[in-house]
Amino acid sequence: MCLSEILSIHPEVADALGAGQPVVALESSIISHGSSWPANVETALQVEAEVRARGAIPATCAIVNGQIKVGLTRDEIERLGRDGHDVAKVSRRDIALLVASEGDGATTISATMIIANLANIRVFASGGLGGVHRGAQETFDISADLQELARTPVALVCAGIKSILDVPLTLEYLETHGVPIIGYRTNRLPGFFTRDSEFSVDMRIDDAHQIARVMQASLALGLNNGLVVANPIPEAFALPREVIDLAIEQALSEADADGITGKSITPFLISRVNALTAGASAAGSVQIGLGNARLASAIAVAYASLSSELTPEHSSA
Repeated sequence: MCLSEILSIHPEVADALGAGQPVVALESSIISHGSSWPANVETALQVEAEVRARGAIPATCAIVNGQIKVGLTRDEIERLGRDGHDVAKVSRRDIALLVASEGDGATTISATMIIANLANIRVFASGGLGGVHRGAQETFDISADLQELARTPVALVCAGIKSILDVPLTLEYLETHGVPIIGYRTNRLPGFFTRDSEFSVDMRIDDAHQIARVMQASLALGLNNGLVVANPIPEAFALPREVIDLAIEQALSEADADGITGKSITPFLISRVNALTAGASAAGSVQIGLGNARLASAIAVAYASLSSELTPEHSSA
């Protein structure tokens, strides 16, 4: 078995990559493990459309019948949406298992970064970053997203660290592993559903072109790590910090009372926070996805432009 046999790049994506055009990677776990059918598919198609409208090509990643897909057809997106939680949720540890068993998998941040890197895609738009779970001192529950950022050179555009997590410990983990956090037009780390938190970013950058230059410099230095571009939720859809903190605390208390742990806790908390905010958090999540797609596309366009300046025909001019 060789990579060319299992890595299937959609023709549109392959043509764009071959021509040095901007491409944005997208995860598929939000399709199968986000909202329910048909809203999940509608959101995925909206995000793809937003990428196209901003001058880039979307490459939603997944595993379908054991094939690693870089760019999905509408039928494949609908299949992931209809099958929902019956589709495996894929991180680094699951990729080879699903390829060998010819299974289906919806990719998380870590798996999408791996697949994007295999296809030489350098920009990825997601929702919120996973991290160190609350109580990790006892459970050691730490998202694989963090380790992937430490070793895979892909820029992740997100709305900050998911509020349900232990944000200070997540920041410490990223710092230890040399992953920079860039605030897009903000000095404060976004709090996913809120536009700011009590924490600072490593650097504020107000221009997509300058973010692309950071990416270029990191690759030139051979650092081989990713970077986080923290993009605040659109102001009209942001929730007050005290509202979301109260909802999270109540949801955590309910999870503890019901003995919910491990893989089950994140979907439970997301569902309960949405219920406790009367659906406002779910509406905000959609807008986060669209906003991150817009910014990721702008960065991808800028990065493609910088890369074209380094081609032989340009460098000899």
